[in-house]
Formats: sequence, C-alpha cells, structure tokens
Amino acid sequence: MRRTATIAAAFGVGGVLALALYFVPELQRAGPVTVAPHHPLWIETKWPFLMDQWGEGKAFQCKAVDCGVELNLYIRPKIGFCSSSTGVADDNELERLSDFDFMNGPGVALGEGHEINVAWMKGRLRTYVIAGPNRSRASAISIAYNNNSDALVATVILNDARPNAVEPVVIEFLNEKAMLRWVTVALGL
Repeated sequence: MRRTATIAAAFGVGGVLALALYFVPELQRAGPVTVAPHHPLWIETKWPFLMDQWGEGKAFQCKAVDCGVELNLYIRPKIGFCSSSTGVADDNELERLSDFDFMNGPGVALGEGHEINVAWMKGRLRTYVIAGPNRSRASAISIAYNNNSDALVATVILNDARPNAVEPVVIEFLNEKAMLRWVTVALGL
C-alpha cells in the first residue's frame, strides 16, 4: 500500500512539472544556472596580448568548475590616464579607459554601468555582449577604478550570456590581498 502511494506521489509531482513546462514556456528556454562557489580558484596565466602603449598587465583564469563559468581576467595599470578629481565617474569615462581590443569583437553594452569599490579605490563596471560569428554566447565585463590620476583597467571575458551573475566573484578577486599588493607595486604606492 505504501509503495503504491509513493509511486502515485512521484507521478503526481512529475505531472505537475510537465504541466508547468507546458504552460510556462519561459521555463523551457531557461539556460543553465551559473553558481559561483564561495572560494573560486584564480590561476595566473601568461599575458596573451601584444605590447602596446600601456605595456603588459596580468592575466588570470578561473575554470568553470571553480567559478561556475570559465572566466579570463586581464588587468593592467594606465598611469596618469584618469581624472584625479572625478575618477571613473560615468560610462563615458569607463569606455574611454576600457580595453575593448581584448574582447575579440565589438562589444554591445547590456545596460548602464554601475559604481564599484576596490579597497580604497572607486570605479565603474559595465557588462557587454560580444558580437561576432565565433562567439555566440560570449560576454565581457569592463572595469576601471582609480587611485588619483592612475587607473586600473580590468577586462573579463566569459562564454556565457549572463555576466552579471559573476560580478561579485570578480570584485572579490580584485579585493584580495595579493591583488592589492600588486596594485600598490604597479602604481608605485
């Protein structure tokens, strides 16, 4: 008798889920959920770009198993390239500082940017979708923050259409002690 009730309950739950998928089409189109762990593992990698007027920076990768989706982060200082009085105050200033060449295709903003804090520095973050034939689901996050007139510019590339889900993981990494030590050396503080 108990076995029959358990089987009936299982079929009932399955039926409810099937009806929900049928009558709520948005559930069918929902993609995988990106869940970032509490302690993602970032590995420093070789700087993959040619030398330009800003020089090399640092490159890091967080694998999908550690961050929910694979993240490639590129960061470098741009000395004397930021307004010491206003900092990175708006999306226009963020776009002026951003390393769009790292995105391997034109980026289209996914909305307005927003303010961020990295240690004692303030800045701005904005997300983009990368338009291109080879990157149908690629996105990017552009981040710039400053110490007086010196800016730090980070670009994060991910093969996922929802970069907002990983913003906290990226900001947490930029606030880690090792990264802040590198910032003090890079900016000559």
